Amino acid sequence: MTGTVITFYSYKGGVGRSSTLSNVAVLLARWGRKVLVVDWDLEAPGLHHYFGPSLSTPPDSGVIDLANDFLSGAKAPGKHIVPIDIGEGTLDLLAAGGLDPANPRRTHPTYHSRMQRIDWADLYAQGFATFLERCREEWTDNYDFVLIDSRTGISDTAGICTAHLPDRLVVVFTANDQNLMDVVDVAQRADIARDRLPYDRPPHMVLPVLSRFDGRVEYQQAEEWHRRCTEAVAPLFGNWLAKSVSEELMLRHLTVPYVSYWSFGEQLPVRSEQVPSPDQISYALETVAAVIGQQFDRTDLLADNRDAYVAAARSRRREFDLDLLVSSPRSAQVAATELIEELRALGLRADRSLSANVEFLDHPREPAKHLCLMVDGEVSRWQTTEAERFLRHALDPDGDQRQLFCVLTHGTDRAQLPGFLRNLRPLELAPRTRPIDVARELHDLITGRPSPAETPDREVLRQVAAVLRALPDEMPYAARFVLIEQVVHDMAAALDRDELSLMRDLATDLELLGKTRTDGERVAIPVHLRAGIDALLDRIDRRGQAFTE
Repeated sequence: MTGTVITFYSYKGGVGRSSTLSNVAVLLARWGRKVLVVDWDLEAPGLHHYFGPSLSTPPDSGVIDLANDFLSGAKAPGKHIVPIDIGEGTLDLLAAGGLDPANPRRTHPTYHSRMQRIDWADLYAQGFATFLERCREEWTDNYDFVLIDSRTGISDTAGICTAHLPDRLVVVFTANDQNLMDVVDVAQRADIARDRLPYDRPPHMVLPVLSRFDGRVEYQQAEEWHRRCTEAVAPLFGNWLAKSVSEELMLRHLTVPYVSYWSFGEQLPVRSEQVPSPDQISYALETVAAVIGQQFDRTDLLADNRDAYVAAARSRRREFDLDLLVSSPRSAQVAATELIEELRALGLRADRSLSANVEFLDHPREPAKHLCLMVDGEVSRWQTTEAERFLRHALDPDGDQRQLFCVLTHGTDRAQLPGFLRNLRPLELAPRTRPIDVARELHDLITGRPSPAETPDREVLRQVAAVLRALPDEMPYAARFVLIEQVVHDMAAALDRDELSLMRDLATDLELLGKTRTDGERVAIPVHLRAGIDALLDRIDRRGQAFTE
């Protein structure tokens, strides 16, 4: 799996950027990720202060030596990375440059003169960008996360760190006007600069971290400043925050409190506070690390249960809500619904993604482990987008391969499929092929075991579930819902008594009640009735899964 490059940036100094990066790096390494930290704050390098006691071999070279590697004709970066021994996990350092052998707390006596001689614009004119791209490729091949500490302000080196190298940005700022005025502009300028590069880099996802925030004493003033900070950085959440989560709540989770004890020297509180309480600085740093570790994803879980979110980040195994997402155009909606019903009856968690649903495509979270494209005539542009997005993340962190499947409706010409689908063995809904046959084949491919034999009871449960799911959310008049509610109640009672034949008869009645023949005003289904239907469906699904175990 290709690693992720994340730059930690601040417009002003003294905001805790290097401290935040160092602590997050320790947490990610402790949680099983391979992490490289890169000190690109060349004018004021400092990461070696945080990790000095854990460096068995102080670095004798670093970032500035990449320039010498390039100028000497090297095709790849030299051996400038040194290990950091934190007792667990893989954490390495690419320092800004060599340290003084006589005093490893200081840079080498020749460092500043060597650094000042570097003309980054001239290096780029000579092709340094291509060399730097090879460096980046080597780092992302060897590490899950590459965390770059960038210098402040606007400069050539800051541009390298914010535009050229990273996949994502972490912008660290404090509650004052000097920081707030430019925190969003920095990200926008970085995206503009990326567009000029000859490399395929999507727009930044930006994580704003409000640092050194003291809300314990001047509570009203602190709340006012937190509101101002939220308003300032709200645009940065636009392309990754779950729509159900407010920017104000998210920023509270990303607020690192000021604790005077940790303001002295370069300390790593996450190494001392391994099980932090909510009032400790490591609690907030864990949350920041968890968002990074989960690739800015699943923020709805963070809003609901912060501890569960952090616990999930500690585990390398990705969890998906669904086993299979079925993508279909509207012309194949009926066939897709039938296929999904059969998959559910076989015990798979399946649902439909209706192609051309822009909101789904914009959502950063991947809901399903596997994707199935149902192609009706031709692959739609939206299905191509869904497939490309899926294939970019087709290997989960444990190396467990995620699969892309293709189901062709009758009459679809396989030869007309795009290349990425022609290489697959498509399944076909031919005139004599039932949806259950395709569902069984998908089940076997996904689970690696034969699908369970069909039984009459399972067939009844599948039919009943299909009728319940097909009920409309609106009716011409409220009295119809009263009748439906009674039938649903009787079906639940029949299920209690295991009278499946009665359930089948009631499903026939329910199917007739669900049919409407008017285009006039509609009444929405009562909330309690929808909840009752969902509860009954859940019971039926669990009963159906029992047949597969």
